[in-house]
Amino acid sequence: MKLPVRRGKARQLGQGMTEYIIIVALIAVSAIAVYASFGKTIRTQTVGLAHEMSGTDSTTDVNNAKDAAARAQTDAAKDKGMGAYGNSGNTDAGTGDQ
Repeated sequence: MKLPVRRGKARQLGQGMTEYIIIVALIAVSAIAVYASFGKTIRTQTVGLAHEMSGTDSTTDVNNAKDAAARAQTDAAKDKGMGAYGNSGNTDAGTGDQ
């Protein structure tokens, strides 16, 4: 009769692991979405951070990030809707890439 008790505990442990995996997956998906939505700005800041950590100068990377942020701000001020899709309405923030 001890077997059903063990099986119940194993199921509870499995349920906890499944919930943990779901939470980690949601965090990963949201991080990817945030990284993608900020576009070139966050990518150039990441490059600058990597250069600083490796001991090289990142002044150019920081300036590129500022330029990308300015372009993203200009793009954000434009009216975009479903009618603009395919007409520069679906570009990556600050890059002009489609």
